[in-house]
Amino acid sequence: MARLATRLTERLGIAHPILSAPMALAGGGALAAAVTRAGGLGLIGGGYGDAGWIAQEFAAAGNTQVGCGFITWSMARKPELLTQALAHKPAALMLSFGDPRPFSAEIAAAGVPLICQCQTLAHVRQAIEAGAAIIVAQGTEAGGHGASRATLPFVPEVADLIARESPDTLLLAAGGVADGRGLAAALMLGADGVLAGTRFWASREAMVHERHHAAAIAATGDQTVRSSLPDIARQLDWPKPFDIRVSANAFIANWAGRDAVLKDAIATEGPAYREAFMAGDPDKAAVIFGEAAGLITDIPSAGEIVERMVAEAAALLGGAQRFLA
Repeated sequence: MARLATRLTERLGIAHPILSAPMALAGGGALAAAVTRAGGLGLIGGGYGDAGWIAQEFAAAGNTQVGCGFITWSMARKPELLTQALAHKPAALMLSFGDPRPFSAEIAAAGVPLICQCQTLAHVRQAIEAGAAIIVAQGTEAGGHGASRATLPFVPEVADLIARESPDTLLLAAGGVADGRGLAAALMLGADGVLAGTRFWASREAMVHERHHAAAIAATGDQTVRSSLPDIARQLDWPKPFDIRVSANAFIANWAGRDAVLKDAIATEGPAYREAFMAGDPDKAAVIFGEAAGLITDIPSAGEIVERMVAEAAALLGGAQRFLA
């Protein structure tokens, strides 16, 4: 199998410059371990902070080296969760959606590389100040929570900023990366690798209902939308500027433009939403995938996804000279 050597593979001691995103509820220990065994690095999603779940998923990863990621503003309410995760000696610790600086000293003291996911240049500078070893430039195409910058111009702009201000910091691209074309493009944009979410969400090891997987296979990239409605239904007080990209389904259509009405009806709509999500209903609750759904046609193993991405990217990069006159 081909290998793509970058600063990321050298720094983390992995074969391929691919990380799986720490997706809340979907990215458990089995998925993280599968990505690592395939030569990348898998990250367990710490989500909104459930100590029992985190312990369970590290156990599920077994002896395989994996990382962990947290929603920073939520973890800040239970900082002991960070201490718990670091006790497992993760390969990396990722913080997203909040100021990483209050937690960077504890992560550094544990000798664990800090990954910071960023959506703006201000976030990038904050991450550099926190001593991040790796910065993720996340474009709005991504599934789940994010902001408004597009991957294609954001990644090279961040690459230029890092080159000027913190050249030893590594860069990952995220948002819309689902195959070898995305991986090759990310490397050409100046990234050292990629963080992939939706593509690994659509894998056999992901903790995702089969009806949600079927919805992603059937969808195109046009059939996603950024919205605050799922967070209202789940009574999650997400800070601005973040909202969530999900499938443009009946739930979204029904409540579009009626945020206040949904909030007023939460006593009945909240439980109904949770029940629909647990049942895998693809219409009555959000299905969390990004624009990359339009590139997904199957639900393979995570290992097969890594192999496909690397093989395709290597072929594309190896044949790039055909464009030279």
